[in-house]
Amino acid sequence: MTTVQLEYIVAVDTYRSFVMAAEKCFVTQPTLSMQIQKLEDELGIKIFDRSKLPVVPTEIGAVVVAQSRIILKENARIKEIIADQKKEVQGNLRVGIIPTLAPYLLPRILTGFMKKYPKVKLEIWEYPTEQIMQQLKQELLDCGILATPLHNPHLEEHPLFYESFVVYTAKSNNLFDKKVIKPEDLDVREVWLLNEGHCMRNQVLNICRDKFTMGEYKNLEYNTGSVETLKRMVELNEGYTILPELSLQDLSTRQLNMVRYFKTPEPVREISLVTHRYFIKQALIEAFKKEILAHIPEKMKVQKSRKVIDIDVVAEKAH
Repeated sequence: MTTVQLEYIVAVDTYRSFVMAAEKCFVTQPTLSMQIQKLEDELGIKIFDRSKLPVVPTEIGAVVVAQSRIILKENARIKEIIADQKKEVQGNLRVGIIPTLAPYLLPRILTGFMKKYPKVKLEIWEYPTEQIMQQLKQELLDCGILATPLHNPHLEEHPLFYESFVVYTAKSNNLFDKKVIKPEDLDVREVWLLNEGHCMRNQVLNICRDKFTMGEYKNLEYNTGSVETLKRMVELNEGYTILPELSLQDLSTRQLNMVRYFKTPEPVREISLVTHRYFIKQALIEAFKKEILAHIPEKMKVQKSRKVIDIDVVAEKAH
């Protein structure tokens, strides 16, 4: 039994395909299949049911794969221990980040991080929350930056900061004349929302939940995954939207005049660095975490007088 064989069976379990697993392991499919067959012969079991598509592990195979994941993680820790002793931060770091945060956070930190740690290769993907969670569990990502709490026992959450939500309103809307906004002031018929699948959509609905009843929704439903598009829809049309605080950093004076803040306790989203419960690359992830925190205002690192909005819809009653 070799670690290479264990890597191969983990890859097949992850991608549920011998062809895809071979591509990801940079070997030919016959080579990968032969090594897995050797391991099965040595153990006297069938690890995968090849009669099914996609390929699935057998009952005993699933146990072997789960143990193989643990062995490979512990094996990787040896290199990590050595790197820690040498005070080196190096290697690949695969990061998933939600699209409503990426354009406002990443430009602040990437250049500085890469200059400080030239031996690190960063691989970053913008994915919705559910996809990041799934890829963390499959070990396709090392960490994720997303809104929490996730309520998932397989993942570890390391809170970073608390980002306020603000109202961005057209001048024609009643909200424009208010100095501060209370959740009961919000009319869900006038709000521009992100499309389904974005956790921030759920959070906005939770802020509005007391006013969100069946049939009370505007007759135009525009589906977008872009916070920037929501801004433009408010500027060129009517109504309002709810934005995360970091998205305000490049607004003009005219645009800032369209921003209204919530009354205390203001609604916020908790942004966390999330890892698998048995994650490795601790030194790399800690360095990345420190770089993020170095570029976040101190007031955003404290939850005091703020209400964290859940990412699951608490009381959505319409469509």
